[in-house]
Amino acid sequence: MKKIIFLLSLSILFTNFLSAQKPAEQKTEIRQINELMTKSYQRGLFNGNILVAKKGKIIYQKSFGFTDETKKIALTKNSILNFGSIAKQFNAVAIMMLVERGKLKLDDPISKYNLDLPKWSEKVTTRHLINYASGIPRLENGLIVPKNDEEAWKILRKTDTLLFDPGKGYRYDNGNVFLQRRIIEKVTGMSFQDFVTKNMIKPLKMTNSVFDAKPAYKNRTSCYDMDNVRCPEMEFISGWLWLEINDMYKWTDGMNHHRLISRKSFETLLNNPYAKEEGGSLGRFYEEDELQRHNGISYKFESILLNDIKNNIIVILASNNLNKVYSLGHTVRDIMLGKAYEIPKKSVYQALRKEALTDVNKAIENYYQLKKTSEKEYSFDNPSELNSLGYELLRAGKINESIEIFKLVVKEFPQNPNVIDSLGEAYYTNKQYKLAIDCYKKAIELGGTQGNAEKMINKIVKEIDQ
Repeated sequence: MKKIIFLLSLSILFTNFLSAQKPAEQKTEIRQINELMTKSYQRGLFNGNILVAKKGKIIYQKSFGFTDETKKIALTKNSILNFGSIAKQFNAVAIMMLVERGKLKLDDPISKYNLDLPKWSEKVTTRHLINYASGIPRLENGLIVPKNDEEAWKILRKTDTLLFDPGKGYRYDNGNVFLQRRIIEKVTGMSFQDFVTKNMIKPLKMTNSVFDAKPAYKNRTSCYDMDNVRCPEMEFISGWLWLEINDMYKWTDGMNHHRLISRKSFETLLNNPYAKEEGGSLGRFYEEDELQRHNGISYKFESILLNDIKNNIIVILASNNLNKVYSLGHTVRDIMLGKAYEIPKKSVYQALRKEALTDVNKAIENYYQLKKTSEKEYSFDNPSELNSLGYELLRAGKINESIEIFKLVVKEFPQNPNVIDSLGEAYYTNKQYKLAIDCYKKAIELGGTQGNAEKMINKIVKEIDQ
């Protein structure tokens, strides 16, 4: 009897020990996440909102920075941000709701809905649309984008040919999104916005989200760049839902618990049968890890959703200043999984960009000086820092200056095929074809750049022959 009592006592003590450990572990996670985000904000690497949840409970939520370039109003958890492509989830889920209600079939041709589209609509299905495998004409052509739904209709209706046979390719284009929304309206007799509000926003009690938010809307944010210049207000197709971060969490949690659509429908949207590596309407799904990853960018708005279904962890970051959202999101998840992580250092790119735009030689001098005096403080081990600077110069038409920066990054990272590929691109833009080909050949020797170097060599050879 004494032995049994002793064993029971040991069991109770062990249980109490485990119980004591869990809160301690969680406190460590919270402390680490807070240190990561605070230092990232202080180093100019993040301006926005973050929410982290585990097992259905929000364990960390905080706002860093300001609502716009004036830096007069601080962000709060109620601030409404543009989540970019993540908002495309709402039309895709609406489609599946209609499938479950028997009002729509994924494999019916979209010509069935009498949208006054060309003959190609007889070959395109809604399944193609939700997986970006339709081949429909592009809505955006470089910097030219339709300013409203009427202009989008004109583009789609005047183009008789597809980019590729439906189901035989992949192109991430907003035309697929536009047609999904119009099909929803045809089938339901409601506007897309009204259908989503009635069937999704209200049931999930998403109390602080609004479609196509105007600048004066309460709690609405504006994006701005590194020079504190406000982004232009976007004129585009309708139906973009602006959200606060709490509503984004309610939405994701609702998907995980099948409050709007069944598990089968959720899985249909997670898995793209035409382009498994690209993902579909809900972003990319990594089956082995049971991880849904969705990114969104609109001008300088940037967001990431990491929905770790296996470990019951949700990480959401939303920024109006386009910085390190993607990498920070993954670092937060690493912390939650108990993995090793690093707090990002100050940005070499940010430190040099202004000077590089006016005097690239002086910027290069300062690079070496900074490396000599502050190597541990700045991100000198990341080639994308200088590469980003090179591409900014290239986009600004400062081709010779971009070449000098790309030469610098190649010197610093001589075994990296991607940076040599970038130098090749700058030489190609400058019509220095022999130097470009030499770079692309070197990139191939070092392991290649997913076929880009080979394609560029063939392209240059054809241009020379002409």
